[in-house]
Amino acid sequence: MKKTPFNEIHRQLGAKLVEFAGFEMPVQYSGIVQEHKQVRQSVGVFDVSHMGEFFVKGKDAETFLQRNTLNDVTKLAPGRAQYTALVNEKGLLLDDLIVYRFANSYMIVANASNIDKDFAAFSSRRNGDVSLENASDETALLSVQGPNSVATLKKLTEVDLSAIPYYHFVEGKISGMDAIISRTGYTGEVGFEIFFKADGDKCGKMWNSIFDAGKEFGILPIGLGARDTLRLEMGYCLYGNDIDETTNPIEAGLGWITKVDKGEFVGKNAIVKAKENLTRKLVGFVMDENAIPRHGYSIYNQAGEKAGVVTSGTFSPTLETGLGMGYVETSAAAVNNQIFVDIRGKRARAHVVKLPFVAKKN
Repeated sequence: MKKTPFNEIHRQLGAKLVEFAGFEMPVQYSGIVQEHKQVRQSVGVFDVSHMGEFFVKGKDAETFLQRNTLNDVTKLAPGRAQYTALVNEKGLLLDDLIVYRFANSYMIVANASNIDKDFAAFSSRRNGDVSLENASDETALLSVQGPNSVATLKKLTEVDLSAIPYYHFVEGKISGMDAIISRTGYTGEVGFEIFFKADGDKCGKMWNSIFDAGKEFGILPIGLGARDTLRLEMGYCLYGNDIDETTNPIEAGLGWITKVDKGEFVGKNAIVKAKENLTRKLVGFVMDENAIPRHGYSIYNQAGEKAGVVTSGTFSPTLETGLGMGYVETSAAAVNNQIFVDIRGKRARAHVVKLPFVAKKN
């Protein structure tokens, strides 16, 4: 397994380490519920250095990304980021991504499990004056999330963090180290993602300085377990669960990033056809009984017919109830529609809700 630059720190903190996307990663430290509530109520730190970072340069970089991602890259000004996705010729999702626009280049952030696949796909489609660099192994990434994230990080930088809008970023120094400071995150809370060189000594210094700065707020390290419950409460997709190479962006609820009117792009024709023949939709649902849905559980409609499958499910620490997301046939996808989740042979009542489950604060 690969290890992030913070692996030894995780061990010293007593984290429960598991394999995730080929990396040894902390799933929890003090406990998922405590870590979850810490992010919702104060501030927590995630090691997400397993994520992939690609740099795209050259005079044709914008044209290249416009043809190979779903969103409209031409709308990006320097200092802005954009949620988007990479699809194949069949319009099926290879990955969801974030694209960052610098003055003369771009950075793509990819999911850890898809780094090699994504880089190979982009490389195979490269033409014109475009260069690609996979900087994943040389890049460390910490995500500082929660209502006290600004108060924590402002002690470590001269950058006016409160002036950075959501999905914008700046290049500056954190704790004296050069960094990309991005107003992004996958929790729905105010927060920042900090990209910097994956130098062992510097990584330790960065980690320790953030925790010293957040001590007054009870700052905690946060594992992948709470990362999952936090993102699910926001209705954010997890690649490999809610989206994969069997799903198209329209049924996955990603039509808002799929700009079919921007011109030609890979997968466009297939996506247009899928939009015209939508047979299922990804929905959020809340359990009406004391039950917890899990990935892979079957969903049934009111007539007792199988109508879909759960893709993500958990007990929500914020709402204190079971909830999840799943694909259901379009006839069962309306908000407030009653559905049933098969949980170990018992069909538990649930109802479809509008996402997100918890209001966004970012």
